[in-house]
Amino acid sequence: MSEFWIKVEKTLEFHSSRVARAARGAWWDVAKTRVHNPIFIVGCSRAGTTVVYKTFSKSSAIGSLNRETHDFWVDMHPLSNKNWDTHGLDAIDASTADRDYVSRYFYVWTGHSRFVDKNNQNGLCVSYLYSLFPDAHFIYVKRNPGDNINSLIEGWNKPEEFATWSNVLPEKVTVENGRYTQWCFFLANGWRDYISASIEDVCAFQYNAINQAILDAQCAIPAAQWSEVFYEDIVRQPVESFRKLFEASGLPFDAQLQVHCENVLDTPYNAFSEIRLDKWKDSRNREKIERVLAKIEATAGAMGYKL
Repeated sequence: MSEFWIKVEKTLEFHSSRVARAARGAWWDVAKTRVHNPIFIVGCSRAGTTVVYKTFSKSSAIGSLNRETHDFWVDMHPLSNKNWDTHGLDAIDASTADRDYVSRYFYVWTGHSRFVDKNNQNGLCVSYLYSLFPDAHFIYVKRNPGDNINSLIEGWNKPEEFATWSNVLPEKVTVENGRYTQWCFFLANGWRDYISASIEDVCAFQYNAINQAILDAQCAIPAAQWSEVFYEDIVRQPVESFRKLFEASGLPFDAQLQVHCENVLDTPYNAFSEIRLDKWKDSRNREKIERVLAKIEATAGAMGYKL
């Protein structure tokens, strides 16, 4: 196909999608299509949540935006409304207006009344999301602290990817003696205590904060609506790990999904280097990580990791 006809095809697809979204929006305004059993992927940044989200997005039985939704959720509840203290939201922040807005948005963009969503901050918002959608299913992705903190540190070296939202922070960030001047990933209560800390202390704080928030929120979620997976199990047994997650979420795990999972590690999503376990032990960050392991030992233990 010539370049001209490729452009024509893309133009037609673009306008067709706009028409479809407009039609779905008009329908939703009349029918108020009810969202049922949405799936929220939660976990620390750089824990493997993206591979889980992208795999669930392959299912034809559920809608997905196939992109992260940081801006969507923050626009509903701007950080400035909470004095830039945290990306976290509580049950008290939930409202009928929020539920309708979210329901309409995902229906308009996906055409499904059930959807899967993931972004870095959702782990701080479990009680809020559960209040919006009491039948939601949560999938908690856990990763061992050494590898997770190593990946967080590497992520802090990519502010153009993970800190674009933080350009308007009211505080001056001078992490690692000023090496890092933009705050990456997410804000959790107490983050201001770390604006001039070492990078390993910052990342240990983030690992603790979001995983502990998820563990605390889990207590209020019915067991049937909660699934957990170790990232390490996904690496070792991707098909079996995903099969269990799909079945627990009430989604079919068909032959096409099985083939995808058999090869999912061959095309890593947003990975900084080859996929393997215990990468931190031979990384350039090993000494930094070893200095903070004691600080995350309790949280890691509650997650099922023994240091």
